[in-house]
Parts: sequence; structure tokens; C-alpha cells
Amino acid sequence: MSVVKTLQLNFRNEEGRPVSISVSNPVEPVDAQAVEAAMETISQKNIFVTTGGDITDKVSARLISREVSDVVVF
Repeated sequence: MSVVKTLQLNFRNEEGRPVSISVSNPVEPVDAQAVEAAMETISQKNIFVTTGGDITDKVSARLISREVSDVVVF
């Protein structure tokens, strides 16, 4: 069994639809100020393209932990 961590950055696009970007294996402890600065850069510079238009708003960032257990490995 292993624990897999993902940093999920949540935004809203021009159509008001949710957009999330996941970062696998983030550096811990997660620096909230660095995450907020990165999210600001992503939204200001239109780094990512979405089907609902540009990213317009930052919504949240969360660290997700999940346990992964292999049942069968081939």
C-alpha cells in the first residue's frame, strides 16, 4: 500500500465552468503563498486553454491524499 498525493488547483473559466489542474507528488509542506502566486500567474497569463475560454478566477487549492493498494500486478 502506498499513499499518493496530488495538489489540485481549482479555477473558473469565462463560461463559469470549473477547471482543475492536478500536480502529482507536490513538494511538502505545501507553501500556500507559492501556490497562490502560481495560480495567479496561470490565470493572468492564460497559460492553459479550456473549452470554456480563458481561466478567469481562482477558486481553491487542495492537497489530496489517497491510499493505493495493488490487488493484482502483472
